[in-house]
Amino acid sequence: MILKRMLPVLVWAVVCSGPAIFNNVALAADRLVYSWSGDPGPLNPHLYSPNQMFAQALLYEPLVRYRADGSIQPWLARNWEISADGRDYTFHLRRGVVFSDGTPFDAGAVKQNIDAVLRNHQRHQWLELINQLYKSDQSGTPAVEVVDSHTVKLHLLAPYYPVLQELALIRPLRFLSPQAFPPDNDTASGIGRPVGTGPWVLLEYRRGEYAVFSRNDSYWGEAPRIKELVVKVISDSNARAIAFETGAIDLIYGAGGHGGGQLGLETFTRFAAQPNVATSISAPLATRLLALNSGRFPTDELAVRQAIQFAVDKDSLVKHIFLGIEPRADTLFAPGMPYCDLGLPAYRYAPEKAVALLEQAGWRLPDSGEYRLKNGRELSLELCFVGNDSIQKAVAEVMQDFLRRVGIRAVLRGEEEDAFLARQKNGRFGMIFGDTWGAPYDPHSFCSAMRSPSHADYQAQSGLPMKAEIDKAIGQVLVSTGEAERRQFYRFILTTLHDQAVYLPISYMTSIMVHRPQLQDGGFGATKYEIPFERMSWTGQ
Repeated sequence: MILKRMLPVLVWAVVCSGPAIFNNVALAADRLVYSWSGDPGPLNPHLYSPNQMFAQALLYEPLVRYRADGSIQPWLARNWEISADGRDYTFHLRRGVVFSDGTPFDAGAVKQNIDAVLRNHQRHQWLELINQLYKSDQSGTPAVEVVDSHTVKLHLLAPYYPVLQELALIRPLRFLSPQAFPPDNDTASGIGRPVGTGPWVLLEYRRGEYAVFSRNDSYWGEAPRIKELVVKVISDSNARAIAFETGAIDLIYGAGGHGGGQLGLETFTRFAAQPNVATSISAPLATRLLALNSGRFPTDELAVRQAIQFAVDKDSLVKHIFLGIEPRADTLFAPGMPYCDLGLPAYRYAPEKAVALLEQAGWRLPDSGEYRLKNGRELSLELCFVGNDSIQKAVAEVMQDFLRRVGIRAVLRGEEEDAFLARQKNGRFGMIFGDTWGAPYDPHSFCSAMRSPSHADYQAQSGLPMKAEIDKAIGQVLVSTGEAERRQFYRFILTTLHDQAVYLPISYMTSIMVHRPQLQDGGFGATKYEIPFERMSWTGQ
């Protein structure tokens, strides 16, 4: 309640102080100014959009943490044991940790948070770990058992091999202070205030304009080197570039992908050529792709989906839009992801094959006109993207031209992010951007979510005659205990989706960073969702 009472005063102070708050702060030793394409959200650790993942990660922490080398390291849990049958995980919690409001972090807080997530089980069905815990709880065995004040045991219905990877995710299994829970403990309807154990605390917030995070001086780990982090809401990538050039922001991080089109790559290369600007590019983090809707005309026809694959010149996209920064992608997941190096044949650019497939399927070009018809219906589909994502927009426009050349009309639908996400959930698309999630989600969590109707992948696969078989195999692979068996299931799942041409992989995504040379950037995060602000500092600090 203290934060709620203070916010009006704080906002008034920010507004009345005017430009001094945001201008000429590039070299302030105690402040870093960043921008994001949308509002950080209410920062509920147990929910999704409009909460923004990078901001949730500032406040809330996991039991274990994913590292860039693929390993799992202790975090709020200092160590753990796994039962011989793989159904029980016992975590020994770090002592001396407190939430930023002073409340102790203990086994009771862990149970209260996980129980709250399980209460909203249907919203989290995409994550198999939640299903395993929920089903265990329903069977009469408590999913979460408090052994003592700093020991907690998770009981699963069946062995589930990615438990630790999914506990490391930014949401929904992170921890809110018990003092910040609503009276009914139902965080699905909101939280009292955003309070976690993380290295940052929310200091000031004005919806749609900015959020100010302050260093958590009671943090149990290594505290951030910078005292204050300002996140300005700038929806347009060109406006973001101007803000950087004029000194209104210090850092741009994450082009495209989950970064929401933070910066056009042409602008990035321009900045890279300037001596007074520091730039860097991450290793590939995930797959940039479009999902093709097998349950909606005309992409409900396999020949149309296959023709689209052959009609797109990915090498041209990589060269002219991604400027060689992102390599071409030929499969749903990069071969370096676990269980994904299957040697699947690529759909290489061959417009003549696209034309032949369409002709054989009965799609004919009229005597006058450039789009094909069959049974009086035009070969036309909606290609949906986030309107303020400069990279998605550029790809969509080039895709429209590639498809036109083989007689397919692509109607572009650029919308604000919430409307775009609604299309992903309700299936109102022919093609839609829907990148993979990268580590530590791929392939297990991404595949698990394919069974949830609230995801574009479910909608895209809804028309496949073997959809039930794919879903069954996903359920089996997630609880498989043998490597050979697991590899066999993944081969079936990924080969079937590849042959059915449900996904059009474009490139393997990277993140970019642009900042003042005086800022020691601390490198990239272990995943594409985490930004290592706590490692950043100004020269001389």
